[in-house]
Amino acid sequence: MSASLLSDHTGAWLGLLALSLLLTIVMLGMYFRELRRSLVLAVELERVSKQLSAQLARDKVTGLLTRPGFDAILDQWVQKVDGSGGALCVLYVSLDNFFMLNDAFGHEFGDGLLKDVSSRLAAFTCADTEVCSLAAGEFALIVKGEMVVGRAAADRVSDVFAGRFAFDLIQTPLTCSIGIAMYPAHGSRAMLLGHAALAMRSVRLNGGGDFCQYDLKMGADVREQAILVNDLRSALELGQLELYFQPKIDAISLKVTAAEALLRWHHPERGLVSPVVFIPLAERYGLIGAIGNWVIEEACRKAARWRERGLHMRVAVNISGYQMREDDLVDRIEAALLRNNIKPGRFTCEITESVAMEDTKVTQLTFDRMREAGFHVSIDDFGTGYSSLASLRRLPAAELKIDRAFVTDLEQSEDARSIARSIINMATALNLRVVAEGVETVGQCEWLVSMGCNELQGYLFSMPITADELERLALDEHHLKNVEFQESLFSETRTAALDGDFHPLPNNF
Repeated sequence: MSASLLSDHTGAWLGLLALSLLLTIVMLGMYFRELRRSLVLAVELERVSKQLSAQLARDKVTGLLTRPGFDAILDQWVQKVDGSGGALCVLYVSLDNFFMLNDAFGHEFGDGLLKDVSSRLAAFTCADTEVCSLAAGEFALIVKGEMVVGRAAADRVSDVFAGRFAFDLIQTPLTCSIGIAMYPAHGSRAMLLGHAALAMRSVRLNGGGDFCQYDLKMGADVREQAILVNDLRSALELGQLELYFQPKIDAISLKVTAAEALLRWHHPERGLVSPVVFIPLAERYGLIGAIGNWVIEEACRKAARWRERGLHMRVAVNISGYQMREDDLVDRIEAALLRNNIKPGRFTCEITESVAMEDTKVTQLTFDRMREAGFHVSIDDFGTGYSSLASLRRLPAAELKIDRAFVTDLEQSEDARSIARSIINMATALNLRVVAEGVETVGQCEWLVSMGCNELQGYLFSMPITADELERLALDEHHLKNVEFQESLFSETRTAALDGDFHPLPNNF
């Protein structure tokens, strides 16, 4: 009989492992140590998963629900309506002209505006109302009650935008378009948010700054969507699509070592259209294949140009769930790399954790093929899904990207630090590199570097920029001269790297 106490990284007691086998003492010891390590990792992952669920439910800064929290609350309230009767309304709130203002005054102004709006909307949260931040400039409210209650709530939300919004000496009026859908009258739980969004788009088509409730005929009236899809079909040949790049900074050298490609659509009438809007349309109407091919080819062309300028940076491309299911995805990437004379190791495939876990068999097969081809594979937005330890150990990924939701709160929240620390420790145990996205402050950067994060990405270093701007940034050895780090911390960090505690990419990448 062999026994061992199990404890986590803090020393807290997890349980007792006892084992009795007819094995030699040597074999038993080896097996026992490996089993013990696997069990500790499994229990630790379960603990972190529970923390992630609580952390993801509500934004700590604004108090608003995140999308996972919104879905959970909506499910609960729908079940109550199904069980005891009554109704509830979902309000889809979209800020009019937000992206135009963001482009005109800069992302700092846009961020400040969103924080102000979030703070005002958070005041609506009560026993009968929950507020969620869906995306940049878009929010949702869940309100208990019939349509009359939903319309009254929309009226109060509109009043929030009656005054002017000010940030950094800039004052601007702001309006919003609101669509309302009621459960169960306006469809199933799965259709509710979509129907509210349809109602919101109807308001937007009529000039915005108002609200309306969903009408059954809206389901058939897809005029705006049809126009957008038609414009998207010709966007490629008209040269309206462009890749922007956000640099990744090596934690030791503080130089640009990689860049994530981010797709932008410059619409001649609508301005900059968010990928959140047109990528789902591209997937739904069979355009994602052509757009995906263009992104891969264009990213390789840019990487080839960087190489000619003496810049040996990896280029990262986001791979969608649709692309993951394409049998020839790896072949097409290999062909693009060959045409542009790019080494496979300089090409990173970023797949979000949620997409990776949608169909683990497909993910395993695709990841295996990517590894065989020599690609650098990254699991993006890590912490927003619920990967099992077994899945992570099987997938041949090279790195994890910590989701920005956890990076944002590092300086204010011990919970956020605990979760980020657990993710970094888990990645280290699995021999995975760690990239942190959404790094916006020196404090966040210093903490992440001290914990062993390998690369950093965020507005502290650069917002997404054009390929030409990225070249200039990467060639400028003093691009961090305006960022004041604690020299002592970085000296210690570099010493740790030399001692082997960090895992820089091999030179042939």
